[in-house]
Amino acid sequence: MENARPPWARRRLGPVWERWLSVPPETPRGRWPAGLPWLSTLAVTVVVLVGSGFAGRAQPDRVPLDSFGRALLVVGAVQLLFRHRYPRTVALGTAATSAVYLAAGYPYGPVFLPLALGAFTAIVAGHRKVAWCALGGVWAAHLLVAHWLYRVLPPPHDGPAPWGQELFVTAWAVAVVALSELVRVRREQIARARAERAAAERRRADEERLRIARELHDVLAHSISVINVQAGVGLALLASDPEQARTALTTIKAASKEALGEVRQVLDTLRTPGDAPRSPAPGLDRLPELAAQARSAGLTVHLTTEGTPAVLTPGTDLAAFRIVQEALTNTVRHSGSRSARVLLHHAPGALEIRVDDDGPATAGPHEAGGGNGLVGMRERAAALGGTVEAGPRPDGGFRVLARIPLERGKGEGEATGEGRAQDGGTDTVNRTAATEEES
Repeated sequence: MENARPPWARRRLGPVWERWLSVPPETPRGRWPAGLPWLSTLAVTVVVLVGSGFAGRAQPDRVPLDSFGRALLVVGAVQLLFRHRYPRTVALGTAATSAVYLAAGYPYGPVFLPLALGAFTAIVAGHRKVAWCALGGVWAAHLLVAHWLYRVLPPPHDGPAPWGQELFVTAWAVAVVALSELVRVRREQIARARAERAAAERRRADEERLRIARELHDVLAHSISVINVQAGVGLALLASDPEQARTALTTIKAASKEALGEVRQVLDTLRTPGDAPRSPAPGLDRLPELAAQARSAGLTVHLTTEGTPAVLTPGTDLAAFRIVQEALTNTVRHSGSRSARVLLHHAPGALEIRVDDDGPATAGPHEAGGGNGLVGMRERAAALGGTVEAGPRPDGGFRVLARIPLERGKGEGEATGEGRAQDGGTDTVNRTAATEEES
């Protein structure tokens, strides 16, 4: 199927003019059979027959149109039915028909219309050399007939054509080629832009899928880790200390309720794309709540803030919260430590997060380079232009160190009321944690 049209011209999208440039007219648009361009071909046939008849009346020195001449006109026009399926064959066929028509001495007129459409379709389909050869062949045939072969070809007693006429024929051929090349280039540009838009849409879909996967992982991993620890405590104390077992079950109920709420929020976003979330995304203002959940799982969390709290964008606020949440989750799941320290350092133009535990870390995803949690933290930071480093500390334990750059103008300056409230909440947790250690 060398004659088949290229694959980039097979979709109907965009405005009317763009669809016309992108899709050949043979695409089925109605009830005509076989998807052939019947209407346009019929219109060209009528124009060629009627126009040539009128042109013959104004050219009495040419051979009058007879049945053979009309048959040549019909054959040249009917070939256009297959111009999109076999563009090269139609370009050469219309050129041959036009050359025979000129050699027979019939009057000039719209006989060149099928030739122009055939060459146009071939060039747009990418068969440029064939179209150029077809047009060049007809031009050469006209040159021979008009200036050398007129003595032996009809009409009788004909003379040579003026050379100025060749300028018109040449300009006509160049105009057909130029218009065809312009349309071909424009179609390729539209196809390329459409492919780039499709690739961008796929990238956005992939990024959204990864974002949702990270959200679900962070929510479920943290909550299920708390549930798992409390379930073990409840089973161990069920017979000896029913009251402590009841406390563990209460913690399990609260953690599962929160996890279900956050999962439902993610699923609602999937079901109704474009709608705004019904509840705000978690941020650093929820670190005291996160520390309380970790404490219920047996992990004491010390929260410390250094520097002037910055005004964070929602994306940065969520990423920072999830990084701390995942680091504490890994401590609960993979470390024997019963305490962790979270430091938020608001440096000029960046937010630095450091989470330390005293270990020892067990082999597994807690170690640097492994597990989906560490990968998710790095992806969140990288999406904002930041970095995450995780690994054992020289003095024992495990450390997660994240640095997230802030937008210019939003990482410095005085804290807003929200930042001060967050800092106050952090200090409250620090005082609570210190009181618990003293007791």
